[in-house]
Amino acid sequence: MKQLVVEVIDAHDLMPKDGEGSASPFVEVDFQNHISRTKTVPKSLDPIWNQKLSFDFDETQNHQYQTIDISVYHEKRLIEGRSFLGRVRISCSNIAKEGEETYQRFHLENNWFLSAVKGEIGLKIYISPPKKSPINPREPPISNPPPTRVVSNPPISSALAAVTKADGVPVSDIQEEPKKDVLKISPSKDSNSTLPVVEFRIEDPAKEPKEEIEEPIEARQETTQLHKQQTMQRPRIVVQRRPQGASSSMNRSIPPTMNTSNSEANSSNQDDYEIRDTNPQLGEQWPNGGGYGGRGWLSGERHTSTYDLVEQMFYLYVRVMKARDLPSSSITGGCDPYVEVKLGNYKGRTKHFDKKQNPEWNQVFAFSKERIQSSALEVFVKDKEMLGRDDYLGRVVFDLNEVPTRVPPDSPLAPQWYRLEDRRGTGKVRGEIMVAVWMGTQADEAFPEAWHSDAASVFGEGVHNVRSKVYVSPKLWYLRLNVIEAQDVIPNDRNRLPDLFVKVQVGNQVLRTKISSTSTTNPVWNEDLVFVVAEPFEEQLVITIEDRVHPSKEDVLGQISLPLDTFDKRLDYRPVHSRWFNLEKYGFGVLEADRRKELKFSSRIHLRASLEGGYHVLDESTLYISDQRPTAKQLWKPPVGILEVGILSAQGLLPMKMKDGRGSTDAYCIAKYGQKWVRTRTILNTFSPKWNEQYTWEVYDPCTVITLGVFDNCHLGGGEKHNGSNGAKDSRIGKVRIRLSTLEAHKLYTHSYPLLVLHPNGVKKMGELQLAVRFTTLSLANMIYIYGNPLLPKMHYLQPFTVNQIENLRYQAMNIVATRLSRAEPPLRKEVIEYMLDVDSHVWSMRRSKANFFRIMSLLSGMISVTRWFREVCNWRNPITSVLVHILFLILIWYPELILPTVFLYMFLIGLWNYRFRPRHPPHMDTKLSWAEAVNPDELDEEFDTFPTSKPNDLVRLRYDRLRSVAGRIQTVVGDIATQGERVQSLLSWRDPRATSLFIVFCLCTAAVLYATPFRVVALVAGLYCLRHPKFRSKLPSVPGNFFKRLPPQTDSLL
Repeated sequence: MKQLVVEVIDAHDLMPKDGEGSASPFVEVDFQNHISRTKTVPKSLDPIWNQKLSFDFDETQNHQYQTIDISVYHEKRLIEGRSFLGRVRISCSNIAKEGEETYQRFHLENNWFLSAVKGEIGLKIYISPPKKSPINPREPPISNPPPTRVVSNPPISSALAAVTKADGVPVSDIQEEPKKDVLKISPSKDSNSTLPVVEFRIEDPAKEPKEEIEEPIEARQETTQLHKQQTMQRPRIVVQRRPQGASSSMNRSIPPTMNTSNSEANSSNQDDYEIRDTNPQLGEQWPNGGGYGGRGWLSGERHTSTYDLVEQMFYLYVRVMKARDLPSSSITGGCDPYVEVKLGNYKGRTKHFDKKQNPEWNQVFAFSKERIQSSALEVFVKDKEMLGRDDYLGRVVFDLNEVPTRVPPDSPLAPQWYRLEDRRGTGKVRGEIMVAVWMGTQADEAFPEAWHSDAASVFGEGVHNVRSKVYVSPKLWYLRLNVIEAQDVIPNDRNRLPDLFVKVQVGNQVLRTKISSTSTTNPVWNEDLVFVVAEPFEEQLVITIEDRVHPSKEDVLGQISLPLDTFDKRLDYRPVHSRWFNLEKYGFGVLEADRRKELKFSSRIHLRASLEGGYHVLDESTLYISDQRPTAKQLWKPPVGILEVGILSAQGLLPMKMKDGRGSTDAYCIAKYGQKWVRTRTILNTFSPKWNEQYTWEVYDPCTVITLGVFDNCHLGGGEKHNGSNGAKDSRIGKVRIRLSTLEAHKLYTHSYPLLVLHPNGVKKMGELQLAVRFTTLSLANMIYIYGNPLLPKMHYLQPFTVNQIENLRYQAMNIVATRLSRAEPPLRKEVIEYMLDVDSHVWSMRRSKANFFRIMSLLSGMISVTRWFREVCNWRNPITSVLVHILFLILIWYPELILPTVFLYMFLIGLWNYRFRPRHPPHMDTKLSWAEAVNPDELDEEFDTFPTSKPNDLVRLRYDRLRSVAGRIQTVVGDIATQGERVQSLLSWRDPRATSLFIVFCLCTAAVLYATPFRVVALVAGLYCLRHPKFRSKLPSVPGNFFKRLPPQTDSLL
């Protein structure tokens, strides 16, 4: 008999049902009272099944009026049951044959009018011919069967024995099939059990060790196919769960429907770009059972008092302070001492001093607990020699079991003097060294400046580049310069009237006024020029008056340089006093070289200049702004909360450069919020770095964004080949943005964020960044007050800048921040700051244009859906809904004062209902929303092109033609909108005399009717007319629509 095959592929955008913003869906197919179901995909609103369900299909019967009922349910885990997610009914009259089937998506429908259903399901349905099965299922075993797996655990064996007893097949006789590696247990045919066929995949026991299973867990096997009238039962097989972190062979033998981890693995490809929940051990204590016992730090149990958002990392700290009374060399007569700290295979060295017997180092060494290879710490003092081996001066040995533990905020451990010992430790030698040794965590004050054992291979300037640092952006001001006028400007050519303009320069910023409207020696401009300057004010304000002699020639007639700190600082919009400044001019003429350095009076200029403290200087896009405070600290308001971020680790990073012939990544993380930048230390040569560093920011506005980026450090002192380029730049690995307003107060968020980067060949996942974030509010009243305030300081609204000014000033501010922070130690490089501040967000991109277009369409989709629903109500598609709408309409007409309360109550109920489906984690980079998955390669190549372009002329011409086609469509849409507006204008403009006459007569009659008729009656008649039954409707367009389309636009006047 032929088979009807329903291949359930996937579903999209299902309704959340578990109360946590997700669902565990499965699909149930009903055909001729026979039901078959798929496996359950846990915690997914976009599940992927890829599962085939087969049914007997008799072609001799008439299937024209039969349907295939496909229902989607959410499986409840805690309580036995299921929730309805939607259904699809497909007619059997037109089913394709095998090989001709196509993938189709069907919108899910509700089973009654109050059901909350959304989403769609993807299916393939076809009729398969009967297949021959030449293999006898009870064929004799082969001569050398593979090893047999005996299920020896009591709960498992008892459950299997109960299933197989009726068949007479003992559990110990169940063997592995030679090719399929599947263990099948079938229920007896004469029993009333509805147990399904249970399949266990058999692994080779020699390939995996046997492990005990201790903790109980419930595993479910779901019914695959049963009759509709039969009861759906799910047998529970209780097994013992393995300890956390251990691997179990039994877990691998359980089928996918009994092991939820396998189900999650099936949907891992789809969830690759999604945020994952994590459960890190934050603020943990030192684990019990130290390796060496005793009362030392190796078996300590003390808690740390800080860093509760990171996993505690323990370090052995060694502070080498100084030495005294060191012996002199018998050869040179002096001593060039240095200290070498050795712990196992790790060695750290201090700098050496020339000819100094009482040196002072004050240097800290940190050895990670995870890499400790010895129970003794050795501190050597040596004398550096120019030739040969360095001389041994003495040593001090510490037993790690006796090292104390320091917990901040305890005061630092006091260093002590220790006498030096000889090589064998049998006697004392001359000299003493002051050392402090203690056990601590990354919360220790010595952690940022310490030499770390995991960075022992870094040398030279690279040592500074691997340390963690906190940076503060320079204090930025807007400098507003109002150029009013000038007097007594003397042109070089006295026979012509000058065309004068003013050029102003501050650092790399150059702005010009327009040429004076009148050609005179006393020009007037009255123009505002705005610059970005930073404290401390290092640049000079250079003002020059120039004469446009020729389009390619300009003469300098006078100039002046003014220090920036001479200008007044303004906090509001009150005008500052203007001042006159005398301009100075060099002598002119090629032969007057001696007079070039003589300054002589030329003219004077009238200026009004001020440093604007009431603005917030934008150095980042307003879409991802992290700070909104004005420049002047006097205008700051108290903070409304505290933001704490624990930068835990990264997973699965890709190799970014070649080192010693193999791929390597030296990753560090940057976090930027407000004026504070933080940089974690660089973890060398690993694709899974662990930072575990915690930072805190004051929050002045919750509607801000914190940006975190991961980069590869390419400045470690040599040895790196960075993509074959000469000037090494730190490579971007990925970026994460978190908007604080999406975080619940006082809640700890621990998630793993995918690091996505757009390359010329498409979007690519570079790894994952694990964070712990907590936003704490200080006052609810202040928070409510903040939501009613303007987003930016009031000066942005009283004296706003133009859009072009904002973009230019933001670019200049970014350059100033990059220049200042690149002078820090270690420097925060320009490529890092540009990536963090999204300097290229304004550049044209076809991909971004498409993304923004579909964002607009998604917003309009709600209005379109409401319009479509109202049309269905008017067409009486669902009579019950139409009747209810009529009743509601009559109530609102009779009681019009209930309209607004009803609207707001409805919005309140919608918000209350949506609270169940609120997002459980902060939003992240969405590849679908960004239109990054289906982007054309040529469009990506255009997006990564330089400005101006560096591509060949043919390619530029092709892209220009494509842009023209897109602009043509936009032009058509804009023209259609203009056409409709002009038709509205032509109603009363007498452009069409007959149409205007008809319209004004209609207005007069309508005014008389409305004046004489109560408004309730008019509204009632109009509403009932719109909601009338389709029997009273005509398929032709309405009279008002026909009249409106006949009105004349101005398109016939266009060339």
